[in-house]
Amino acid sequence: MDKEVFAIVAALFAVFGNVPYLLDILKGRVKPHPYTWLVWTLVSGIIFFGQVSKGAGIGALPTAASEIFTVIIFLFSLRYGFRGVTGIDTLFLAIALLGIVPWILTNDPTISVVIAVSIDFVAFLPTLRKTWKHPRTETPILYGMNALRHGLALVSLRAYNIATVLHSIVMIVMNVFMTAIIIMRTKRR
Repeated sequence: MDKEVFAIVAALFAVFGNVPYLLDILKGRVKPHPYTWLVWTLVSGIIFFGQVSKGAGIGALPTAASEIFTVIIFLFSLRYGFRGVTGIDTLFLAIALLGIVPWILTNDPTISVVIAVSIDFVAFLPTLRKTWKHPRTETPILYGMNALRHGLALVSLRAYNIATVLHSIVMIVMNVFMTAIIIMRTKRR
């Protein structure tokens, strides 16, 4: 298969994972954590531009498609999102936002992506904490589709280097973990 096909299918997974998630937000079934989605909005943009500048080619399409939904979900989280924000959540937000400073100072796409992926990981923690305590505030379809999307995105890349692959590898692990938490904790309750 052509890399373009993998990129398009991965971008479609972004649609198939995010549209039901948006609908679940509107129905009150899902409560996205606004801190996580704010940071993901910023970081996904950084990663997209880092991938493009390091030669990802069509392989950056899934990141672009996902970024559109990330912005929308962040905006929805402001009105319909999780309200049980804790001090530790605020600490994670501060750490994630402080991580943007070195990115701005380095002006190196590879270092920027490494920093952005680290920020992305830290930004995931408030949502993991929330989901562990309140598993019914998330749905596994988004995170399962994200894991598949990132797998296909890896195959669709034109160039393989730290700047183009690191984000997808880390996101596969985190999304599989998140999916498992949702499924296991929901069944337990």
